[in-house]
Amino acid sequence: MNIDFITIGERLLAGGIALGGRILGALIIFLVGRLLISFLNKMLARILERRKVDAGIQTFLKSLVNILLMVLLIVAIVDQLGIETTSFAALLASAGVAVGMALSGNLQNFAGGLIILLFRPYKVGDWIECQNVSGSVREIQIFHTILTTADNKVVYIPNGSASSGVIVNYSREDTRRVEWVVGVEYGEHYDRVEDTVRHILAAEKRILTQPEPYVALSALDASSVNVVIRVWVKNSDYWGVYYDVNRAIYEEFNRAGIGFPFPQLTIHTAKD
Repeated sequence: MNIDFITIGERLLAGGIALGGRILGALIIFLVGRLLISFLNKMLARILERRKVDAGIQTFLKSLVNILLMVLLIVAIVDQLGIETTSFAALLASAGVAVGMALSGNLQNFAGGLIILLFRPYKVGDWIECQNVSGSVREIQIFHTILTTADNKVVYIPNGSASSGVIVNYSREDTRRVEWVVGVEYGEHYDRVEDTVRHILAAEKRILTQPEPYVALSALDASSVNVVIRVWVKNSDYWGVYYDVNRAIYEEFNRAGIGFPFPQLTIHTAKD
């Protein structure tokens, strides 16, 4: 059997050149596509900012559009490589059921993201507590809500869990109530304690006058008489007022001679 090595070589060379051309074309499509996707993402971001769209919706739409554009780019590269897109689509469709079952959690997260954007239990910038995590909402993506905690940790919470769980939004209202429970020794005159507390509260200008500050004797505890103090402040002033009034109470009580209690245990010994 005669083997025409020259013909085989020519065919291999022609096939190699064709394959190289397809690979080069796919590489060009990839590079141009990446540049085009980057341009479109930036253009979308500018349009959303110009229209003053909510920051949460912005991050969600940018994430979604970026994924769709990447899928289109992959399809274009596959087509350039000579793979039948109809066969490729059929392969994706057949694998879609299995992938869909494997990614059912992500589908729930996507639906959860839509629910969050629709009902708006929180928005970007809000301080929330969700899934036992507290933090500032940094982004609302298509699958996750990203929080930044007080100690600068980045936490990804699935949107499905966030939309179906309990959410505490500390930033929704303009005002918040600050509360202290201060214990004083038994034997202290309550009127003097209350007058001292009200003097401290009156000196703190960040405390709102309406609703009026509330001071009352809340409990006769085992080793202390507990006084509850409740005031209303602007949301942004909450922690500043909380810590500053704590310090003022400590200093003013010491200056006024009002004693702070400490646990005491009285032991009676039996006599023979």
